[in-house]
Amino acid sequence: MKKLLLAIVIFSFAFTLNAQDETAPAAETAADEISPWIREGLFNISISQTALINWAAGGQNSYSGNALLKYSANYKKGLWKWKNDIMLGYGGLAQGDIPWQKTDDRLELNSKVIRNSAEESDWAYSAFLNFRTQFMDGLKLPNDSNIISTWMAPGYLTFGLGMDYSPNEFFSANISPVAGKFTFVSNTNLANAGAFGVTAAVYDEFTGEKISNGESSRFELGGHISMQFKKEIVKNVELDTKLNLFSNYLEEPGNIDVNWDLLLNMKVNEWLSASLICNLIYDHDIDIAVDDNNDGVIEGSGPRTQFKEVLGVGINMKF
Repeated sequence: MKKLLLAIVIFSFAFTLNAQDETAPAAETAADEISPWIREGLFNISISQTALINWAAGGQNSYSGNALLKYSANYKKGLWKWKNDIMLGYGGLAQGDIPWQKTDDRLELNSKVIRNSAEESDWAYSAFLNFRTQFMDGLKLPNDSNIISTWMAPGYLTFGLGMDYSPNEFFSANISPVAGKFTFVSNTNLANAGAFGVTAAVYDEFTGEKISNGESSRFELGGHISMQFKKEIVKNVELDTKLNLFSNYLEEPGNIDVNWDLLLNMKVNEWLSASLICNLIYDHDIDIAVDDNNDGVIEGSGPRTQFKEVLGVGINMKF
């Protein structure tokens, strides 16, 4: 099932790219014919480095880097729209004797099919799909061999049917009263530990022998709301923010999963830009270990609000 769903996701995006080429107007096409496809992309890379030699004030050598690629391919013809976008992000930091460790690692794909209920209506019928995972192993420092996340551990696939509201070209909201969410944990050790909300392995309480393996996936049925705002708020400053909310009807529906993204891209000139990337996550099924005294002893664990912020200045390319 996991391989089939992943294949569907990849095929969907590959078909989108292929369809763009097939629908692109040939050289002999009439000048007034407009392609139904609109494609755009953004690539940003930033690097920083600090070197200290006999520096009396102290400090450590360090270097870091972040890269972000966003690409969208949107189709519109008649009452039909098909919106697709993919985001790839990776970043890391090395400081002093601490080896390279990642600070950002993300793969996200969104696809949404929309059919307007009428020519001038702001409301439309919709079906959406969202897929998220990461590329590299996530390690628990200082023990570099302790993997706490990896490719498809976790992996999330969310899909649903509903209505889409787009009053203008800057804002859209998608309401899906019927949505499904798969959580995948492909790593056996993490699945046995019950990471990311899957059912953990069962062990004999006396002998400690494993009776059954942990589940590698979990399905939730619920409701989903997504809102997005994208606009150049002032000259050369573009804001792109998205909020996703999911409630599981089958278990504790009052615990809302939250995933909020923000990208603020500030253009200095044709190539140079500064960017601010923020990501906030709350998932009641993910337990975060808590060390209140910072002494290496875990006092407890439970769901916590996760927040990440990346600020960088570097090379920026729009296409």
